[in-house]
Amino acid sequence: MKLDLPSQSAPELGSPADLPPVQPPSILKKIFTPELIAPVLVGVFMLLGWEILVRAMQIPPYLLPGPLLVLQTLILEWPQLFPSLLVTIQITLVAFVAAVVSGLLIAILFTQSKWIERSLFPYAVILQTTPIVAIAPIIIIWFKNNTFAALVVCAWIVAFFPIVSNTTLGLNSADHSLQNLFELYGANRWQTLRYLRLPSAMPYFLGGLRISGGLALIGAVVAEFVAGTGGTRSGIAYQILMSSYNLQIPRMFAALLLTTVLGVLIFVALTLLSDALLSQWHESALKREN
Repeated sequence: MKLDLPSQSAPELGSPADLPPVQPPSILKKIFTPELIAPVLVGVFMLLGWEILVRAMQIPPYLLPGPLLVLQTLILEWPQLFPSLLVTIQITLVAFVAAVVSGLLIAILFTQSKWIERSLFPYAVILQTTPIVAIAPIIIIWFKNNTFAALVVCAWIVAFFPIVSNTTLGLNSADHSLQNLFELYGANRWQTLRYLRLPSAMPYFLGGLRISGGLALIGAVVAEFVAGTGGTRSGIAYQILMSSYNLQIPRMFAALLLTTVLGVLIFVALTLLSDALLSQWHESALKREN
């Protein structure tokens, strides 16, 4: 016996127009990410612990000032500290740009001939391993009529090697199969460099940038310390030096805070630049769902 069961039609799927629109992530969701919230919370707890420790143990300000006192000093001394910070920023930027341009050109020169690389690369290593504190006084004496140029040269020496080393490694890391393909199709050295070697070296070059940016600031501050001990007024390091001589420790911490913030901003800016240039094609910057 055949039973007539009521037929059940399959549920109708809504058209794309019936589906709720996908809302793009808001600006707040982009800003308040775990990568940002976690270090901020750690920093806040560290500052609170620092302030509580100073108040509980009644540590005098000339030994260890609290964060609130440092912030108050920074606000009060801003008219004197900010112009010095601008000098340090100028030295850092000029040295960094000089290191990027010279490092990239020398790295390209190294990759054109193994003999050139083997002949000159050891001298780049020697330049990097020589303590800048030891040679900064000599450089300042040589440029006695131009302290700014002397400080730029010192910062350039420190920031130069990461660009050369990383870029040379990247240029030499191009796929050999693709290099053979370029040779098969008769590409000259310039075409191989432009369309194969430079794109392959981009992640290495950008990694060197992030290292070099911080080192340029360190080189500038160290050179300013050396110049400051000779009585030359220049940069935020001179303010740190004078504050330590006069036992103005909260003022010294305020100047150190400005230097630290500047270094963090340089690193963040170069990281954003790297992500923007690599986000569309390189594995290190591609976002994954899992």
